[in-house]
Amino acid sequence: MSDKSSTEQGKPQSSSAMAWHRDTQAIHGGDAPLDPHGALVAPLYQTSTFVFDSTEQGGQRFAGEEAGYMYSRLGNPTVNQLEQRVAQLEGMPAGAAAATGMGAVSATMLAFLQQGDHVVASDAIYGCTFALFSHLFERFGVQVTFVDMTDEAATARAFQSNTQLAFIETPANPHLKLIDIAAVSRLCKQHQVRLVVDNTFMTPLLQRPGELGADLVVHSATKYLNGHGDVVAGLVTGRVEDIELIKFTTLKDMGATMSAHDAWLILRGLKTLPVRMQRHCENAHKVVEYLAQQASISKIYYPGLESHPGHQLVGTQMQHAGAVIAFDMAGGYQAATQLLNNLQMIKLAVSLGDAETLIQHPASMTHSPMTPEARLAAGIGDGLVRISVGLEHADDIIADLAQSFAGLK
Repeated sequence: MSDKSSTEQGKPQSSSAMAWHRDTQAIHGGDAPLDPHGALVAPLYQTSTFVFDSTEQGGQRFAGEEAGYMYSRLGNPTVNQLEQRVAQLEGMPAGAAAATGMGAVSATMLAFLQQGDHVVASDAIYGCTFALFSHLFERFGVQVTFVDMTDEAATARAFQSNTQLAFIETPANPHLKLIDIAAVSRLCKQHQVRLVVDNTFMTPLLQRPGELGADLVVHSATKYLNGHGDVVAGLVTGRVEDIELIKFTTLKDMGATMSAHDAWLILRGLKTLPVRMQRHCENAHKVVEYLAQQASISKIYYPGLESHPGHQLVGTQMQHAGAVIAFDMAGGYQAATQLLNNLQMIKLAVSLGDAETLIQHPASMTHSPMTPEARLAAGIGDGLVRISVGLEHADDIIADLAQSFAGLK
């Protein structure tokens, strides 16, 4: 089944929109025609289905012969506006919205895979993405090779004759490994393989993988794109034909589409994304300076530090180091647990990109689906702590960390 309207609506509305600064695109990208009542904010189309003028019109829409909406799982004006806005921010022609970040990853990958295919994936990815690739894919006859993609020779060796996709996160969750997107893209093009990049940690304001050769860019929109901790959602952007395939096969048939209300909330959140990202990054810089002075920390993972592998990509591939920091506690699991449990303002919770500063223990939380061997290979030790620096005053974030470090035994 095809819906011609999705192709038309998946493209930027005008060439002038593409000339806007990204700060402006975050507010106006994908804007629909003015509401007939003159509302400044686009209406929320909180509806499951759409009424046809006639039986003939309904049949024409389902046959793809007439543009228009039919059923919100197949397309919704509010969701479509969000898809266009994020696609414009990424510099991509089209976008598809999913109910969760993992819904976006799953629908994207499965749209291009079948039994007997092979995937090359970074050895440092989100725990549930790892579980999808290593456990579920295996059940359906899809093989995945996990490789350190900072090693170009090892990455080149990982490609096989049946490789269909390559998948990377950069910076990688949780210890911020940086991967040269352009270098991986060159290998993918040599093997005629699509490259999928998870850009959640950076957002399109700090990094645009499509400009570096990525074919598809996925986001957990739960994080910075929404930014307020009240939505779970995902997005993928890419070429029109690829996005249509994802929308009208796996995403539609898995039922992992985004609700109109969630799309409306993310549209609202996107309007402040530029100012939020600036504050997140400024705060993270100050927090890293504080953490660097702590004797109980054995190692800090942050792309903004000159000691961080791949630091040279900051300012070229990525515009800033971001606002997620990871560090190893010298005292291992016991010290990490004590530090986390003694915090007062900073919230002990998974996720990132919210107004609140969040801190968590990857080995027992977000990356617990990985085997101990896989965690070890990815450098995720029991003393590793990840902090997503929020929008509070930096002095208050540091003060809370300070009182908890002071109480370590």
